[in-house]
Amino acid sequence: MTQIERELLSQWKKEGLSNIECGRRLGRDKSTIGRELARNGMRTWNKYDFYEPLHAHNWALERQEKVYHSKHPLKNKDVFSYVMSKLRNSWSPEQIAGRLDIDHHNDPHWHICSETIYAYIFDPQNKEKKLWEYLRRKQKRRRKQLGRKAHRVRIPDRISIHDRPKEVDARVEIGHWEGDSIVGKGHTNGLHTAYERVSSLTRFERMNRLTADESVRAQLIIYAPLPKEMRKTVTLDNGSEHTNHMLIKSQLGIQAYFADSYASWQRGGNENANLWIRYYFPKGTDFSIISDEELRDVERELNNRPRKRLGYQTPLEVFNNYLRGCSRY
Repeated sequence: MTQIERELLSQWKKEGLSNIECGRRLGRDKSTIGRELARNGMRTWNKYDFYEPLHAHNWALERQEKVYHSKHPLKNKDVFSYVMSKLRNSWSPEQIAGRLDIDHHNDPHWHICSETIYAYIFDPQNKEKKLWEYLRRKQKRRRKQLGRKAHRVRIPDRISIHDRPKEVDARVEIGHWEGDSIVGKGHTNGLHTAYERVSSLTRFERMNRLTADESVRAQLIIYAPLPKEMRKTVTLDNGSEHTNHMLIKSQLGIQAYFADSYASWQRGGNENANLWIRYYFPKGTDFSIISDEELRDVERELNNRPRKRLGYQTPLEVFNNYLRGCSRY
């Protein structure tokens, strides 16, 4: 009950109203009123003598505080050990909570919400433990995303994602990609990233400058070696580096579609892949000093991790299975 409800209850009881009438006025059951009076009233033995709302509210808060501190911060010792071991292996709180629900579906002892894990990680009392360092973004606190200023870029021959073929949305046909750019130190260089929607294969190529010409060059390196069955469409954001998308279509036959502004979920696979790439190359990385060998090592590691969505096959295995059936191979 709230403090205002307790003040009203005190007033009505002094006027001699019954528990049923008090409950009706507060929109609560009569049993709730009875428990409130029994728990928080000034009483002798098992009956209350009078009900003082300020004392009642303080007692209720103290009781809640005791209950809160009596609980384990991550539910119990078993869950705590599991969560900490998976955090150290770079699992996200969502992955941890989701996997526990699968492995122990009928055992509530093991269930935990991802928000509970986040709350523990960012609890000020755990500041010295630096648990946030286990997260991909390694941010010290959870911040509200304020967004960025819009930069209006006119993209010639732009085709909206809403005109994209339905089979792309359904993920039933190989060869449909999502593309984006990762910005390096000082906005002077970066990577062009590509994500295949069926297999979850991730490719990326260095961009020496964040220009439309460099983006085309990087995409040609990624897509040109593939047979035409594996390069049908690409869905891009509205960055200025994608204004030359018609060159990709004329040279490789890849039709580009563009997501809505501030709608990153429309290219969710690519956005998630970028987060994993950022795990290895954080913001501020100068890609001009990163070797090609290191880039390829990271790419291989990402594409050789089993994915639940793929029945625990790796993206490379799924992609290669499709590749073997193509005409050129």
